[in-house]
Amino acid sequence: MEKNKFEFEKLSEKISICVSREHGFGTDAFLLANFSEYKLNDTACDLGTGCGIIPLIMQREKPPKITYALDIQPLAIEQLRISLDKNKIDSIIPICADLKVLWDGAPLGQFSLVTCNPPYKAAKAGIESDLDAHKIARHEILCNIDDVCRAAAKLLKFGGRLCLCNRPERLSDVISAMKNNGIEPKRLRFVSKNPDTAPWLFLIEGKKGSKPFMKVLPQLYVWNESGYSEEMEKIYSMGLDRKEIN
Repeated sequence: MEKNKFEFEKLSEKISICVSREHGFGTDAFLLANFSEYKLNDTACDLGTGCGIIPLIMQREKPPKITYALDIQPLAIEQLRISLDKNKIDSIIPICADLKVLWDGAPLGQFSLVTCNPPYKAAKAGIESDLDAHKIARHEILCNIDDVCRAAAKLLKFGGRLCLCNRPERLSDVISAMKNNGIEPKRLRFVSKNPDTAPWLFLIEGKKGSKPFMKVLPQLYVWNESGYSEEMEKIYSMGLDRKEIN
């Protein structure tokens, strides 16, 4: 795909998303949206939303009553605005801002759900992409996990939930960042490609002001001998005909 060239991909029969070479999405967005167990009465905020994939996935079925979608990159927010216009969605509010400072008029302490698919790699760790947008999305260049948890703590009301994903090697960093910002880890789930491989991702939920107690859920497997696992196919295909995801 050419730089800054926009295309549309279907998320359901009624929802399409604007993607580009700079801002696309992967499996982890679907896993996180599903894991968040969002509800109709949620007031939600997606930090580092990129092209808005997580808020738009949520639109497929019983979406939150309102979702703020924040990203520091103007092109990402432009793509989201294009998607919202195409799909005639008015319950997602795009915000171009730095999560470290949030935005003027942000309804602090009023959100029931914050989601974030953060940069997985520490700054200077691993091979960096040639595209600045990919560097920002994958490496802790403009924000780190503590910044994410600090922002979530400001946004969440007491008992509000932060749901995010990351690589297993960052688990201790994520738990420490949550606890340091008054968010107690409550649910944890590891994701593997299949039963014979080590986890490549974890999903975690923390609650603001909650008491310590974390439930570790059964492992999620993406593949089986015939293709997607039954659970993974349900996560992907909600709102889509089976033929559209094969």
